[in-house]
Amino acid sequence: MLLGPEPDALDQLARFALGRLEVDDAGFDRMDRQLLLALIEKYAGGPVGLDTLAASIGEDRGTIEDIYEPFLIQEGYLDRTPRGRIATLRAYQHFGVTPARDARQEKLL
Repeated sequence: MLLGPEPDALDQLARFALGRLEVDDAGFDRMDRQLLLALIEKYAGGPVGLDTLAASIGEDRGTIEDIYEPFLIQEGYLDRTPRGRIATLRAYQHFGVTPARDARQEKLL
């Protein structure tokens, strides 16, 4: 016997709470989206250095490395390369953006 709200009500409550926190279906909060969109829109998907990326979104480099990057890398939206951070094809798809030809080619190399 289930005590408390029905599963559908719990799902609705969770969606409401995540919406209030500005967390989307991929689990991105506002800063995750800002970081990826900066990579895609300002730097054509990268590569871009961490200090440059941090300055462009107004966030500390340590916070990006310790808080935001692990999730984005684990979920396949961001890659670290020797030349800098790059947005993956999955990041482009999430935002409905077609990657520039160069961005797709770099991923193949």
